[in-house]
Amino acid sequence: MKYEDLAKDIIQHVGGEKNIISLRHCITRLRFQLVDETKADTEYLKQREGIVTVVKNGGQYQVVIGNHVSEVYDAILSITSIDNASNEKSSGNIIERLIDLVSGLFQPFLGTLAATGIIKGLVAILGIFGLTSETSGLVIVLNAAGDAFFQYLPLVIAVSAARRFKLDTYVALAIVGGLIYPNLANLTSGEALYTLFEGTIFQAEIYQELLGIPIIMPPSGSYYSSIIPAIFAVWLGSVLYKWIKKWMPGSISNFFTPFLTILLSVILSFVIIGPLTTWLSNLIGLAFDGVYNFSPVLFTALVATSWQVLVIFGLHWSLVPIAILQLTQYGESSVFAGSSVGTFGVFAALLAIYIKTKNSKEKSILAPTILTAFFCITEPAIYGYMLPMKKFFGAALLGNFAGGVYTGLTQVTTYRMGGLGVFGLPNYILEGEGIGPNFWNRIISWIITVIVAFVISMFIKIDKEDPVKKYDEKQIEKNNINNKTKNQNNDMKQREVYNIYSPIDGEIVSLDKVNDSIFSSGTMGKGIAISPNSEGKIIAPCDGEIKSLFSTGHAIGITSEKGVDLLIHIGIDTVEMEGEGFEILVSQGDTIQAGEPLIYFDPIIIEKAGFSSDVIVIVTNSDSFQRIEATETNAVKVGDNLLTIIK
Repeated sequence: MKYEDLAKDIIQHVGGEKNIISLRHCITRLRFQLVDETKADTEYLKQREGIVTVVKNGGQYQVVIGNHVSEVYDAILSITSIDNASNEKSSGNIIERLIDLVSGLFQPFLGTLAATGIIKGLVAILGIFGLTSETSGLVIVLNAAGDAFFQYLPLVIAVSAARRFKLDTYVALAIVGGLIYPNLANLTSGEALYTLFEGTIFQAEIYQELLGIPIIMPPSGSYYSSIIPAIFAVWLGSVLYKWIKKWMPGSISNFFTPFLTILLSVILSFVIIGPLTTWLSNLIGLAFDGVYNFSPVLFTALVATSWQVLVIFGLHWSLVPIAILQLTQYGESSVFAGSSVGTFGVFAALLAIYIKTKNSKEKSILAPTILTAFFCITEPAIYGYMLPMKKFFGAALLGNFAGGVYTGLTQVTTYRMGGLGVFGLPNYILEGEGIGPNFWNRIISWIITVIVAFVISMFIKIDKEDPVKKYDEKQIEKNNINNKTKNQNNDMKQREVYNIYSPIDGEIVSLDKVNDSIFSSGTMGKGIAISPNSEGKIIAPCDGEIKSLFSTGHAIGITSEKGVDLLIHIGIDTVEMEGEGFEILVSQGDTIQAGEPLIYFDPIIIEKAGFSSDVIVIVTNSDSFQRIEATETNAVKVGDNLLTIIK
């Protein structure tokens, strides 16, 4: 598959790069947040070869790719200037935003977390066959490789949370590193000073105080492997960082802003964030334990049956952190044990369809889909077969229900997060105890799932309509759309129309209203001005090269790839500020791409100094073009069309 061609096609048909707020990917799908979903050609994408389907949910525009999603994702990043670290944000209602937040924090490292779980599973398997001892060098090294990522999970969370909350990564690592500092064991050693909340689930022995405030530590005595405290600590740090930077003088901000942020965040995390989030974690764990203890059978049956339905909409992310929380608190997870069943019902239904269909072409398409489902990648199967053939999906869910019931009856649990599907079998071996009932009951539950789903599916009739014919009709329609798109692109090339995009959010100001005669008279060239919103960040309005850059940071000259010479001037007479309130992110001679941050500035500092903070965008070689048209809107956001230039 030519991933770059597919990547270009996807970008074009989600409305172009400027319509993309952020992009992430999980195990099978690209997860876009778009400025305007109506600009996306959903029908085209659904029919495009290499794409399984498109799902809109939770404020996300999800393009389901399948096994090659990471290659397509990398191809998109290589041909665009998408910057998730600066653009990522949530939309939708509070539930949608929460799920999007959770998926955004955990998606980047789940593959690595699973990989380290496989290493731990390997240690368990070697022990079963007597190939190693607990004191052997191999076991010690493998345990280090398998345990370290999970033990230092708060630091991993710090990195992804820093991107999400727009905090400097190293500041986030310093904050969370303070929570897992090894010498913190001294905070829970010796004789306790007193006990708080005795007799409740919040009971805590107090060994040390900080400025008279009791330091409440987790029952384990440390925040190793704790995920919720780390997330909230980084969030608090991001809030403090932005607040401090607003009033901190620019000349000392580079080190005093991080200094105060780390100092305050670590102190507040120990006395407020840590205790509150630890109690929250305990309450969540107790809630799920309560449901599980009330009826293990009902709990695992519901998880097993609903998991594939949740996957369709991306809602399974709401359960992933709960499962990880169970592993960190108890060393085992009933959620992962239930969800693991969900794959095999789909696998069995596909197997039945393969046996029943007489179409050789359909069999050739089914074969790899069955194989990927066996290894726990079910999106191609769900969107390609289960949803169009709903009765077979129903059979798969009934099989999952049966397997979930057996899982609950035998109280199967998983001891680590590792491989998926059959590769996850080592997760059910408790290290040091060998293969036991938990392992065999896991296999039996999968077999029950497969048998029930397969038998029911064999009694279901396949639709007489030829699915390959339907596929061919879609392919013809797709080709027609491709030809139409190519013609439209050729027309645009002949017109030679260039777009310059807005470098900042703000209100439009007509150039003749700018309080500077050089600009307002048009002497410098045609253009427009923008009165910025509170955040002062200049983003590259086009691809090109930086031709001039003032050391004060108040102005920058760019020559676009199309030969458009631009001057971006921040404020009026701001050269007199001698760089105060400005931070330059690029250098003269740099090649830049649209969307790349160029300069940070503080409108508040500029206005306090008595200057206008309007951002002026001028085409200094205006005479080289037939016409330059400014936007007619009253306000713009970064990436909106600002100037249309006709050659």
